Amino acid sequence: MTRPATVRKPRARSQARIDSILDAARTLLAAEGVASLSIYSVAERAQIPPSSVYHFFASVPALLEALTADVHAAFRACLQAPIDHDALRDWRDLSRLVEQRMLEIYDQDAAARQLILAQHGLTEVTQADRQHDLELGDLMHKLFDQHFELPRLPDDVDVFALAMELGDRVYARSVQQHGQITPRMAEEGMRVFDAYIGLYLPTYLPKRNP
Repeated sequence: MTRPATVRKPRARSQARIDSILDAARTLLAAEGVASLSIYSVAERAQIPPSSVYHFFASVPALLEALTADVHAAFRACLQAPIDHDALRDWRDLSRLVEQRMLEIYDQDAAARQLILAQHGLTEVTQADRQHDLELGDLMHKLFDQHFELPRLPDDVDVFALAMELGDRVYARSVQQHGQITPRMAEEGMRVFDAYIGLYLPTYLPKRNP
């Protein structure tokens, strides 16, 4: 009987090298943007030979995809963090809490703003971001369903993923104009998120028993 293939984790030394490469790429990305990133600049920043970078990441898009996965891991963590069920008056309270957590990630991580919100034109990164958005949308759907009795939502549209993408468009405009998400545009992004979700969720939803 054939044993199923197992995915091996990188050895500790290899993982440390990967982490140093990603840290260097993150620093350069935050300081100079996507356009100036290269395998050689990352190698110089990490103080390792370019061949070592190529060993783990064959191209700049591969590096950026790995960084995008890290950013979305932080987003997943904020969706999975504890929430005070009793403090929620309605679904908009939950919506605001989740969006504020995500805004904190954008505020604290310039690389996240460059990857998700800046106009870099890299198809591979954009596709990876959209795939991660679908996963986040599924997590957010489950989170809302955990706290409120949701109506049946469309099967052919991922409502929560699309709401996040629409909010990100507002945040992206702010980053392009101001280099950051201003408080005013953060508020507008949350309003866009709520407005779209509100097309499918009634104003009042019964809360689930804790």
